[in-house]
Amino acid sequence: MDLTTLRAVLAELRPLLVPARFEKAQQPNPHTLQLGLRGLSGMRWLEISWLAAAPRLLAIDPPPKQGDGSTLARVLQHGLGGLALVAIEQEGFERVVDLHFAPRPGEASGRRLVVELMGRHSNVFLLDAQGRVVSLARQVREQQSRLRPIASGSSYGRPPALQSDPPSLEESQEHWRRRLQLVPVSLRQALQQTYQGISPALALQLVDGAPEPAAELLAQPVGTLSQEHWDHLWARWQRWLHDLEQERFGWEVDDSRSGSGGSSQYRCWGTASSGPVNAPLAAYYRQRLGQGELQRRRASLELKLLAAREREERLRQQQQDLLDQVESGDDLSRQADALLCLAAPSRDQVAEAQALYRRARRLRRSVVSITPRLELHQRQLDRLDASLAFLALHGPELSHGLHHDGDLEEALCQLQALEQESEELLARVGTEGRRSGRRAPPRSAPASTPSPLELLTPGGLRVQVGRNHRQNEWISLRQARRGDLWFHAQECPGSHVMLKASAAEAADADLQLAADLAAHFSRARHNGRVPVLKVPCDQLQRIAGAAAGTVTHKGGEVVWASPQRAAHWLAAAESVPKVPAEPGP
Repeated sequence: MDLTTLRAVLAELRPLLVPARFEKAQQPNPHTLQLGLRGLSGMRWLEISWLAAAPRLLAIDPPPKQGDGSTLARVLQHGLGGLALVAIEQEGFERVVDLHFAPRPGEASGRRLVVELMGRHSNVFLLDAQGRVVSLARQVREQQSRLRPIASGSSYGRPPALQSDPPSLEESQEHWRRRLQLVPVSLRQALQQTYQGISPALALQLVDGAPEPAAELLAQPVGTLSQEHWDHLWARWQRWLHDLEQERFGWEVDDSRSGSGGSSQYRCWGTASSGPVNAPLAAYYRQRLGQGELQRRRASLELKLLAAREREERLRQQQQDLLDQVESGDDLSRQADALLCLAAPSRDQVAEAQALYRRARRLRRSVVSITPRLELHQRQLDRLDASLAFLALHGPELSHGLHHDGDLEEALCQLQALEQESEELLARVGTEGRRSGRRAPPRSAPASTPSPLELLTPGGLRVQVGRNHRQNEWISLRQARRGDLWFHAQECPGSHVMLKASAAEAADADLQLAADLAAHFSRARHNGRVPVLKVPCDQLQRIAGAAAGTVTHKGGEVVWASPQRAAHWLAAAESVPKVPAEPGP
């Protein structure tokens, strides 16, 4: 959120929020504040964040109620209660916004909320009428900043002035060019070091329309630019300053460079006909921050599962070592036999032989208790491997390609399902292997109907792909009908794939696609060819006492599949057609 974007957002907010009565404050996370303001057009919500990676101030849709009991939210609720927002000020090229609150419009300001959007130095201050800090988002101690330490109760001071000069419409082209050429650096460095308010995104927009790619032109030394380049840049520079002065803002997305390895460019000045800035900017932050949160939660879940697997593997190896020692029981028996076969064994030798026999019997009896434990640990390892496979196979869906709010919500639901299953699995792993004999906690009842990935084959048949254990069981045992075909990578953790061939006869292309999907959504997805089991659904059986999604089968056949072919088909599909789930049999 650079200066130009901030100016565009404030230009839209002033008519909507000035004046507006303060009603609600809440802090949903440690670095974000949400304010509810009631204006002439109804209730509006303002989001203020001092997160170093994404400081921002913008209007948002009505958020859920959360974090209204935080200390900062309570102070704002008490300090701004009964006041009205009467002015929104931002001076010069500083990203500092003053929100003035007064008892009534037209009266003197009694409280100020100062928002500083300056990267890792971002902060929010609530000031009283004398300019003292009543509360702030984060304390700035002397060891953090000797230049500007700020704490509650201290007098507020503006941030240090920027070293560069503010741009001006009064400056001539010759003087402007001479200043940019003063130091032999790249054009990008010259723009950002010489003038205030020039962000990397704005620098790209200033050179937009030049014959060369924008990134290459910005990387050129200022001494190598031609007169044509300077004239083009000067025209863009003047247009930017005029648009700032006249508050001509709009939002549009330029994908012209995205197809050649670049990224989409977002313009918010000089394009007033493209529409408002605030709404798409809020959606942009919602998507980017949502992706970051999903990636963080996915990584945390993966670490938990890997730690549980390492612990379970260690326990399994301990049981295996004990089982390996059973083979030494025969050696002990032979040693005892040798002692008793002596011509005249002594009393001590007889006692030693009896002790060896007892040790051998104990080892043989231990097989009865070791074998079930070994099988239990192996089942838990298989379960953990399957959960890790789900996370690896469907994890990219949780963090990439989220272009709409619906995509983000769907990814969040899938991740929550994986987290819930993993919590139950980790609790089971932590209790079943203990000698105390305590039973694992019962599985919590599912809150909603599973939503597996559903696609349409070239022949128009539905194909379902389970993305966790619960979805695997749902599509394979609960939703399957006679005639449906079940696909799964042979001897490999992965998703269950169910081709709904009960609706119509499946063509060879449909069968091959289902097999390819089963190979793609398995741990063997990087292999060139993968053997996949194809089994009629009526030959599937759930293993008694086993966890959800664990099935056995009779018969079936092996189909060779290509994971890469499925990946190409998924990439070429413009959308994932969702179809209503059929009622259970």
